[in-house]
Amino acid sequence: MSSLQLFPILASPPHNLITSTKSSKIQFVCHSSSKQDSTTTSDGSRHQVVCVERYMNGTLKRYMLDDEFHLTTFLEDESKSNGFSLKEVPWLPDIVKDFILPAGFPGSVSDDYLEYMLLQFPTNVTAWICHTLVTSSLLKAVGLDYSSATTAAASAAAIRWVSKDGIGAVGRFFIGGRFGNLFDDDPKQWRMYADFIGSAGSIFDLCTPLYPAYFLPLASLGNLAKAVARGLKDPSFRVIQNHFAVSGNLGDVAAKEEVWEVSAQLIGLGLGILVLSTPGLVRSYPVLASTWMTMRLLHLWLRYQSLSVLQFDTVNLKRARILVNLHVSNSTVLGCQECNKMESILSWEKFSVPRIIFGVSLSDMLGGERAGHKVKKLLGLYAKEKYILVVNQQPFKEFETLVSFKDGATSLSVLRSVWQTYWLYKNQRREDNIFDHLKESLAELDRQFENFLQQLRDAGWDINQINLKVRKDILIEEFPVY
Repeated sequence: MSSLQLFPILASPPHNLITSTKSSKIQFVCHSSSKQDSTTTSDGSRHQVVCVERYMNGTLKRYMLDDEFHLTTFLEDESKSNGFSLKEVPWLPDIVKDFILPAGFPGSVSDDYLEYMLLQFPTNVTAWICHTLVTSSLLKAVGLDYSSATTAAASAAAIRWVSKDGIGAVGRFFIGGRFGNLFDDDPKQWRMYADFIGSAGSIFDLCTPLYPAYFLPLASLGNLAKAVARGLKDPSFRVIQNHFAVSGNLGDVAAKEEVWEVSAQLIGLGLGILVLSTPGLVRSYPVLASTWMTMRLLHLWLRYQSLSVLQFDTVNLKRARILVNLHVSNSTVLGCQECNKMESILSWEKFSVPRIIFGVSLSDMLGGERAGHKVKKLLGLYAKEKYILVVNQQPFKEFETLVSFKDGATSLSVLRSVWQTYWLYKNQRREDNIFDHLKESLAELDRQFENFLQQLRDAGWDINQINLKVRKDILIEEFPVY
C-alpha cells in the first residue's frame, strides 16, 4: 500500500474530474488529521473530507460531507503521481505486476526475490531451447530421419510435438498468475481439484486412438488440462509439506516424499505393463477404457481419503466457520481432529451460509437519502474495530454481510468479523434501526471473543497462524467526523 498523502479540500470539482468510476482495484486512504480537513464554500457551508478511495490506476474518489451531512463524491486523476520506490518496479503495469509477482510485493517476500527471478527467467528459457532440440533427436531416433527427402517432415513433426507441450504450459502460466494467492488458504481443496482436472485431461489422451486424425488438438487439450492440474497440485502440496515439517525440516520431508512417490511410480509402471501385456485388453478398446475408468475412480477416492486425514492446526475460513458457528451456538470449540473431519474439502466459499462478502467498498455499503449520517454512525460504531460490517438490507436477499477492512487489519480482524456475522445470523430479527442490532452484536463480540480465543488455545489451535487473509485491494483509515 502506498504511503498516506494529504489532499486539499475542493469546494467544486477539480479540472481533471473524471465522470465514471473505473472497475480496477482500489484502496481507501482516509486522513487522520490535517489543517485542510475541511473548507468553507462561497455560500458559507462547510465541506469535510470523510475519506479518499485510491484506485490502483491513480484515480482518486473523495467522499465529502456538508453541514447537513449530505454526501458528495468527486473523482480526479492523479495517475502521474510517482510516489513509488524503485523496489516496487514502477515501470511495470499494475495488471502485469499482480500477475507475475506475489501479493503484497515487495513487503511479502525477501529482498533477494526479484533479482533471483530475473536471473531464473533466462535460465529457464535456455533449458526449454535445449528441450526442443532434444525432442527433435528423439523423433529422429523413432524413425523420422533427417535426410534431405524427409527433413521438412521431420522438422514439422518436431514443431508439432513441442507445440503440444507449449499449449500445455499455458495452463500452468494462467494458474500461477491468476490463482497464486489461493493455495495457502485451502490446500486440501485445490489438491483435490487438481486430480479432477488431470483426470479430464487424460480423457482427451484416451480418445486419440478413436480420432487419430485429430491427434494434435486432442493431445494438446490433454496437455493443457494436465498442466492446469499440475499448476494446482504443486503449490498446494508444498503447503501440505510445510504442514508436515514441524521441526523446520522441509527439505528432508520433500526428499522423503520423492522416495515414496518414485517407489509408487515404479510399482505402478510395472503393474501397468503387466496389464498391457494381457492380449484381450490390448485388442479391445472398450475394455481398455473401462479399465482406465475403474483405476481413475479408485485413484480419486484414494486421493480424497488421503486429504481427509490431514489435521491442520491453523484456522482457515472453512474451519473458522465451523468453530465460530459452534461457539456462537453453545460457547464450545471443537478440537483440531474433529474440526478437520467436519471440513468439506470440495465446498466453495460463495455457497456457504451465511454469506460474507469481504473487501467491499464504502459506496457499496451506503444508500438512501441520509447516507452522510450513515457514514458518521458506522465510523463511530466501529471506532474500536479494524473493520466495518453491515448487513445487506436489499429486499428478497438471503442473509449476507458486507465487510470493509481498515488500515492495520489482521487475520484476527477477519476472525472477529466472522464471529459477528454468525451472531447476527443466529439472532436475526426485524428492527427498524439496524444500527441498534449491530451495536448489540459488537457488545457480544467484546464480551465473548476473548473466551473464544482462549478455548481455541486450549483445544490445540495455533492462533498465531490464522490463515484468514485481509483483502488489501481496499483499505480504510479512519478520519474523525466533526
